[in-house]
Amino acid sequence: MELKDYLRIVRRNWILVVACALIGILGAGVVSLLMKPSYRSETKLFVALQNSGSVSELQQGNVFSQARVQSYVKTVTTPTVLQPVIDSLDLKTTPQSLAQKIVATSDTNTVLISISVQNESPVQAAAIAQSVSRSLIAAVNDLEKPSNGGNSPVKLSIVAPATAPSSPYSPNVQMNLLLGLLAGLAAGIGLAVLRALLDTRIRGEADLRRVTSSAVLGGISFDTDAIKKPLLTQAAHQSPRAESFRQLRTNLQFAHVSHESKTLLVTSSVPGEGKSTTATNLAIAMAQAGQSVALVDADLRRPMIADYLGLERNAGLTTALIGKADVNDLLQPWGDGQLYVLASGQVPPNPSELLGSEKMRQLIIRLESVFDAVVIDAPPLLPVTDAAVLAQQVGGVVVVVGTQKVRTGDLEKSLAALEMVQADVLGVVLNRLPVKGPDAYAYASYSYSTSGKLPVKPPVDLHHGRAEDSHDVFTDEILHGSPREETRFIGGRGQGHNAS
Repeated sequence: MELKDYLRIVRRNWILVVACALIGILGAGVVSLLMKPSYRSETKLFVALQNSGSVSELQQGNVFSQARVQSYVKTVTTPTVLQPVIDSLDLKTTPQSLAQKIVATSDTNTVLISISVQNESPVQAAAIAQSVSRSLIAAVNDLEKPSNGGNSPVKLSIVAPATAPSSPYSPNVQMNLLLGLLAGLAAGIGLAVLRALLDTRIRGEADLRRVTSSAVLGGISFDTDAIKKPLLTQAAHQSPRAESFRQLRTNLQFAHVSHESKTLLVTSSVPGEGKSTTATNLAIAMAQAGQSVALVDADLRRPMIADYLGLERNAGLTTALIGKADVNDLLQPWGDGQLYVLASGQVPPNPSELLGSEKMRQLIIRLESVFDAVVIDAPPLLPVTDAAVLAQQVGGVVVVVGTQKVRTGDLEKSLAALEMVQADVLGVVLNRLPVKGPDAYAYASYSYSTSGKLPVKPPVDLHHGRAEDSHDVFTDEILHGSPREETRFIGGRGQGHNAS
């Protein structure tokens, strides 16, 4: 993954990252409160030779002192130095335990020795540091004293006496909080990356690109009101949801420009991705643009279009396919435009056989000969084979991808099923996208004058070429296959429905 992928993961899971950071800070604060305060006192000693001489002798003596300093530093934590300290201060400890609280250091190229002591009492820390320095002076004097008698050539002097500190050395609350914050952020980012690696759901276009290179025809943002008001006409004209379907309509105009067939199949991988609402609103958007559109509910297992549009569902596609009624009597006009709906009809026991039949193919041809566009809502691809069967009879397929609903494996299987039947996949529509965040798919906002309404073309009377309220919109000419002008799919309104 690239850096931008990690940044996208962090943005997706920012709540998790922030929560881990807060937990880290809270944990560090609790630990700081539970820790007993510890005080640190320090003393410094200067190492020098007691004899004097020429400059050369002094230089040699300085080198000698620097070489001996490291040995004296190591001597500080030995029982030779610490046992007298324990005895003089009457400490209830051992030289080994006391050595763990003492740190002796020496700077390079100097003859200074620093001795620091940590203790829960500031006064005790200062007393121990001062006592250790005096004990070291005595120990060095004994160790460096010549065997034949006389004074030691090395002299240690206290140059910075130990004092009782006014504030504790530890816990360092600010440092602990900072470390807790960094640890929490690291844990949060790690969990976010792990969650992203384990989560195979498609959340946006970046996840989609790992599955397919198909064109993204549009993105529909998630709208809580869409559950109660799913139709395009129920949303504000300038709303992002309405604009997204108009954008989808425009993109399809270019995606299908080279096809002679005017039928568009809308499907998805699994139920619940929003294919039916997408097909319905796409048909409405086309009709609003002045096209004559036939919307066919071919989801013969869970038909929804008639319920969305408030139309009769019991008579429709299946009724026409089994020959109980003519399609002229089954098409239902809807709205002020030229949108006609062929509902599903009664749910049959053999949907796949009906949808793959020759009658279905002839029905599609008849609809194409009259309407500028035919939109078919098909069942999901994975549960049943209905959509794959229909895909062979239409000009193009649009796959609706419901973010947060479908997983990458399911989408791969769906696209493979369409590829197997050599279906022409025009692209995908990302549905249920978040309004904000790294996966948002937004369009630029523009302000338009809404002083008046756009003129709406009256419903088509395919027989007389005028508006008509009758449901019988198919003419005898259509039924007998009389020639008509061909119109290009979505490329604008047809140039005429009657060639005569």
